[in-house]
Amino acid sequence: MRQAASEILVETQGRGLVDVTRQARAFAEGQGMQTGLLTVFCRHTSASVLIQENADPAVRRDLMAWLERIAPEDEALYEHADEGPDDMPAHLRSVLTQTQLTVPLVGGRLALGTWQAIYVAEHRRAPHRRRLVLHILGD
Repeated sequence: MRQAASEILVETQGRGLVDVTRQARAFAEGQGMQTGLLTVFCRHTSASVLIQENADPAVRRDLMAWLERIAPEDEALYEHADEGPDDMPAHLRSVLTQTQLTVPLVGGRLALGTWQAIYVAEHRRAPHRRRLVLHILGD
């Protein structure tokens, strides 16, 4: 059993999804393993990672709009607002999504489905630099 880890920096443009599949695939498939598990971990509490459809951009827009309806920006709803009115809703949106995910490595390739991609979900309005830790364990 072998393992490897790396960190990637993702520049977001504010609220939305950033496709990081290419970077995750390059790291995982570049390790020379045939079978294993890739973990993608987001080192932030107001952003998250998720696997979602990569074909129709409307799916991603609808997902972000749904998260905004579930956790709206409304200062009257939250006690925590240290970093602005979008801060607490961003934390809630990351709870609803996830801060880590795993993808199997099979036959030396990530086992993503045809229409799947790995995304960083930026839940804040302003651009941020988000750090993801990639860790793979396998043979």
